[in-house]
Amino acid sequence: MRWIRPLSAQVAETAETLGGKAHGLVVLHRLGLPVPAGFVITTDACRAYLREGRLPAGLAEELAAAMGGLEAATGREFGGVRAPLAVSVRSGASVSMPGMMSTILNLGLTADAAAGLAAETGDARFASDARLRFLSSLASAITDTDVGGGDGDDATAAGPGGAAARSAEDEGARRADAIEAVQGLVRRLSGAPVPDTAARQLDLAVETVFSSWDTPRARTYRELHGIPPDLGTAVIVQAMVFGNRDDRSGTGVAFSRDPNTGENVPFGDVLFARQGDDVVSGRSPARPLRELADREPAVWAALVDALNRVEGHYRDACYVEFTFEGGELWFLQVRPSRFTGAAAVRAATDLADEGAVTRHEALLRVAPQQLRHVRTPRIAASADADILGRGVGACPGVAAGRIATTTDAALRMAADGPVVLVRPETSPHDMRGLAAAAGIVTARGGPASHAAVVARAMGKPAVVGTTGLDVAAASVRFGGRTISEGTLVTIDGISGEVALGSPRIATDTAGAHLRRLLEWADDAAGDHSERDDAQRLTAAHAALRQG
Repeated sequence: MRWIRPLSAQVAETAETLGGKAHGLVVLHRLGLPVPAGFVITTDACRAYLREGRLPAGLAEELAAAMGGLEAATGREFGGVRAPLAVSVRSGASVSMPGMMSTILNLGLTADAAAGLAAETGDARFASDARLRFLSSLASAITDTDVGGGDGDDATAAGPGGAAARSAEDEGARRADAIEAVQGLVRRLSGAPVPDTAARQLDLAVETVFSSWDTPRARTYRELHGIPPDLGTAVIVQAMVFGNRDDRSGTGVAFSRDPNTGENVPFGDVLFARQGDDVVSGRSPARPLRELADREPAVWAALVDALNRVEGHYRDACYVEFTFEGGELWFLQVRPSRFTGAAAVRAATDLADEGAVTRHEALLRVAPQQLRHVRTPRIAASADADILGRGVGACPGVAAGRIATTTDAALRMAADGPVVLVRPETSPHDMRGLAAAAGIVTARGGPASHAAVVARAMGKPAVVGTTGLDVAAASVRFGGRTISEGTLVTIDGISGEVALGSPRIATDTAGAHLRRLLEWADDAAGDHSERDDAQRLTAAHAALRQG
């Protein structure tokens, strides 16, 4: 059996074999959009690994050959000193499981390769930061702990070309100490040092990603979403594109339409001089996607063109992850978006109006249960609402519950009633707390942060990037007000408001897009009787499937 496929494959492969992420990369490649060179180790290999407890026979030879092909394609040497090749190693199941499995960036940057990268670029800060990020992401993966790392984790650190809070000498010493600390952590928690050759690092990374399929957080997510436990994950290996290379580099995520409203405008986050994990983690404050137009107009134009092309292919709203290095754009992921409530209704009706789908297809794209959330509740605009803070609404709806500041507290308190999980930012290690909470609030992060993505997948109201919010062990601070854990709050996932207690709630009336969709549903079902919204759409779905 062949375990590896190139991302440039011209023969159609299913997402069940390649995983959804790699399947999307093949689509991007066929659309002529820029994708870093790479290959995918199939889900078959993961299932074999999970059965046998080791990498399957023949994979080592295929992996060596594939890396040789990647070296030839890039003109770089894996683990070499001259023009070293670094790669990303990412998971990719056939169904989306955001942040539940492992990712390792900058792999191959041994101490010698990092020195070679510093010599090649003339930027020792960049090279040492890239090595620290590699070691930190590897440590997080193999120890299943949340290990920070890289300049993106420190708001006072000097960014490329930015104002430095410390001298270059101090910064170099700080990163050297951090590198040694991470290496020591790996030795202490795993019982073995970080491999000193790029090839052995790659073997370890592949095994680690396969193993992450069965971590507690991944199992929790699968149970919540009814995902079969035997699917396994693919592993995508690609040449690195460095979003932290310089001031003309960066990373971001983009929706072709606004996931909160369904409006046909690009929406998302961008970070300049940072790598992709900084966007998802929420540790670095992201900027609205539109700022890319002013800062890098050529990258913005290429991104908008790509969003139009992928929408044309999928005939649906889409989500992409991208990185740009030195003003050159590259795509790392694409998939159709999963909107909820009013956003799903608007996107479906607009796509029908644009001729991308038929009215029948638009009807089938909106699930009846989604209509129960279309007439979205909001915190009523009134003088009696005690607003503690405001952030960015990341998932529509209102949630009321007692504040829990940790996953353990959320699990304990949820036994006695609804809780709102309040965190600095969330990570996959918060999965059980996210599942237990009625709503989510974070101090940092944007609409594409881990908290926002998971909240939308679960349909839970969320507020991210809350201004002035500090989270302590058993209390939170909104500006000058300290609120104890256990205090009742209400959050609005559209306005981004966090209110004390139980303010008055108002419910939006049906909008024009919902009225039109329900009229199409009545026409399809041939039934104009008095029913609720979900019943009308259910009847239309039944009629369309029978027809």
